[in-house]
Amino acid sequence: MDINLLLFPDFETLDAFGPVEVLGRIPEYALHYCSMDGGPVESRQSGTIITESIENVDKSGILLIPGGQGTRPLVEDELFISRLKRLAEQSSYCLTVCTGSALLAKTTLLDSRKATSNKRAFEWAREVNPNVQWEARARWVSDDKFYTSSGVSAGIDLALGFVADQFGIARAEAIASAVEYIWNSDQHHDPFSNTNQ
Repeated sequence: MDINLLLFPDFETLDAFGPVEVLGRIPEYALHYCSMDGGPVESRQSGTIITESIENVDKSGILLIPGGQGTRPLVEDELFISRLKRLAEQSSYCLTVCTGSALLAKTTLLDSRKATSNKRAFEWAREVNPNVQWEARARWVSDDKFYTSSGVSAGIDLALGFVADQFGIARAEAIASAVEYIWNSDQHHDPFSNTNQ
């Protein structure tokens, strides 16, 4: 199955490549680095990735949406949101990291669904779409085919959780061990949530 990583200017590097490190270790998956129109895309940390147009990939695969400062102008970009909605509808699963959930929320596909986002941008995400059942205390949340995570490194926990759901917890644990990562396997344990303080 294809994993279509949708990049945009000023995406957060670890939001994208934390999950890539995990999902790229699954031989059943083929990674595609995409943007809406293809070409070079620069991250917030000035890393440039050459992408293919999202129109040229199998849209029935897994759609992965990072967050970052680039999400702020994109929530107001009606054409981007319209295209994103079609892509998310066609995908078999849709995974978001950090404020990538705000982009997905803007499409209305998360209406009445549970979701989370970066706790430092949580109120902003809630304002983008108050019809989402935003969970303030969650490392990641799954609701049907939609997976959303908290900030930045939480995308790694989400990716491992997704692997556990698809292939079993032993496989997720093996990947975490291989990358020497201490997996927060409890999706409700969110040490960065204000509700824990």
